[in-house]
Formats: sequence, structure tokens, C-alpha cells
Amino acid sequence: MRRAGLDSQAQDAQRIKRFSGLRLNYLYSLYDALVSINVPSDKARAVVDAMERDMGSTLATKQDLEFHTLATKKDIEILRRDVEGRIEFLKQDIETRIEILKQDMLGRIENLKQDMERRFEVLGQGIEARFARVDERFDSLELRMTVKLGSMLAVCFGLAIAALRFWH
Repeated sequence: MRRAGLDSQAQDAQRIKRFSGLRLNYLYSLYDALVSINVPSDKARAVVDAMERDMGSTLATKQDLEFHTLATKKDIEILRRDVEGRIEFLKQDIETRIEILKQDMLGRIENLKQDMERRFEVLGQGIEARFARVDERFDSLELRMTVKLGSMLAVCFGLAIAALRFWH
């Protein structure tokens, strides 16, 4: 019976030793400790199996953490490069759009300037035409006034001569 227990213990020890790393050394030591305090090997194996399952699913070794730390650092670096690339793309896109808007605005300002110059030219021509008509009207008015004043002067002079003849 003792021999069967030793063979079972040896097999369990062999199975535990198959795994590598600190975690498995811990399990092997735990198994040895349980067997050394007279815990039956099948119960010791059950404890070690339960610990192995728990450690495999819930606990992480230093190597696991280092691996995930490196993976996280690489992921962060990839993400940083991606974000930098996207920021650079957005920056160039915004600069391009601003340049397009600037050119559009300059074109519209130039069109507005030309339109205003054309309208001021038309307005200036209209004002000049009105002044020309006002000048014509003044000339016409001046001529009419000259004729009227000349006629009145001739009538007055004729009356003055008639009055002088009548009294003399």
C-alpha cells in the first residue's frame, strides 16, 4: 500500500514538474508540504489541481505581468503613433481647407471690389450727366434772363425818351 502511495506521489510530482515557472514550483512545494503532513495524496493532488486552476485563471506571474506590460507599452506606442498620424492628417486637412477658404474669400473680395468700382463708375457718369444738364439749364436760363433784361432795358429806355419828348 505504501508502495502504491509512493508511485502515485511520484506520478503527481512528475505531472507537476512538467510545468515550468515559479507558479509550478510553488505548486510542487505545496504538494510536497501537504504529503509531508500526512494529507492523502489524492486530496493533496485535488488541492494542487484547484490551486493550479485558480492560479491559471485568476493569478498572474511576474512574467505574465512583464509580458502584458510590454504588450501594453507597444500598444500605447502604436496608438500614440496612430494618433499623431491622424492629428497630422487633420492638421494638413484643416490647413488645406483654410487655404481654400482664403482663396475663395480673396476671389469674392476681388469680385466685390470690381463690382463696387463698376458701380462707382456708373454713379460718377450719372452725376456728370446731371451736372451737364444743370449746366445746360443754367446756360438756357442765363440766355433767357439776358433777353428779358435786354428787352426791359430797351422798353425802359424807350419810355424814358418818350417821357422826355412829351414834357419838352
